[in-house]
Amino acid sequence: MTVLDTQPDLQAGIDYWAKQPASLDGVLGGFGSGPLPRIDALGSRQFMLGILPELCTVPSTLRPPRVEPEPKRRYRALDVGAGIGRVTVDVLLRLVSDVLLLEPVESFIKEALEQCKNSKLLGTSHNDSGYAVGWPGIAEESKSVTFVKAPLQNFDPARPKNNTEILGRVGFTPIEDDTDSGFDIIWCQWCLGHLNDSDLVNFLRMSKNALRDSRSLIVIKENLCAERGGGPRAVFDEEDSSLTRSDLVFKRIFKEAGLKVFREKIQRGFPQGLYTVKTYALRAS
Repeated sequence: MTVLDTQPDLQAGIDYWAKQPASLDGVLGGFGSGPLPRIDALGSRQFMLGILPELCTVPSTLRPPRVEPEPKRRYRALDVGAGIGRVTVDVLLRLVSDVLLLEPVESFIKEALEQCKNSKLLGTSHNDSGYAVGWPGIAEESKSVTFVKAPLQNFDPARPKNNTEILGRVGFTPIEDDTDSGFDIIWCQWCLGHLNDSDLVNFLRMSKNALRDSRSLIVIKENLCAERGGGPRAVFDEEDSSLTRSDLVFKRIFKEAGLKVFREKIQRGFPQGLYTVKTYALRAS
C-alpha cells in the first residue's frame, strides 16, 4: 500500500468486492468470525443513542420514563455501501423503523435480500451466546428494509429511485410510498474510500438535502491513516482501488460539503494492527 495520486476506479472497486465471499468474513476482510463485528455494532449503537436518546427502546439513563408517551414516528435510515446488511441488522434496525439499504455489488445485495426474506419466514432467534439472530422487526412486519442496487457515484439520497434498481421491500409496507421522504440517519461505513474527493463532496451535499429535519444527521465511520508531518494525507490501495483518508482530509471535505462535525469518537477495542477507525456525526453548517 503506497501513497499515490491515483484515484479510485468505480468498476475496479466493484470487481474486487464481487470476488469476495458474500459473508461477514468476506465483507470484513477476514475479521467476521472474531469479536470485531460485535464490538463495532455496540460502539455504533452507543454513539447513536448518545445523540438521539429517543431511539432507545427501553427506559434507561439515556431515555428516562416519560409521563406522556411520545407521538409515534417512524424513523428512517439509509445504509450506504451496506454489503450483506451487517450494519442494517446489528445497528440500524435496532434503533429505527425503516432502512433503505444501498449496495452496488450484486452478490452482496442478493445475499442481504435473501437473509431478510428468510428472517421474515423464520423470525428472530438467539444463538448460544444469547445474541439475537435475524433481522429485527421484519417477521412481525413492524419494521422494513428496502433494497436498492446502485453505486454511490450515481446515487441521490433525496431521490432513491433515480438511476437505481429497486430489488424490493421486506417487512412493513406503508399506505403511501415513503421512498422519497428523506432520512433521519444516513449511515456511511467503510465504503467512502471508493469515492474520489469531488464525488464524495457531491454525495455529502446531496445527503444533506435528504435529511428530514434539523436533528437528522449523517454518520461516517471510516478508517483513518496518519497525517503526513501534521498535514492532510490519503493512501491509495491498488488492490481494491480505494482511498484511506486522514482526519484532516475528511474535515476539509465535510467543510466543502457544507457540513459541520458536532461529535466524533475513536472506535476502541479493535484488534491491533488495523487502521484507526473514527465515527463522525455531521449536520448542516
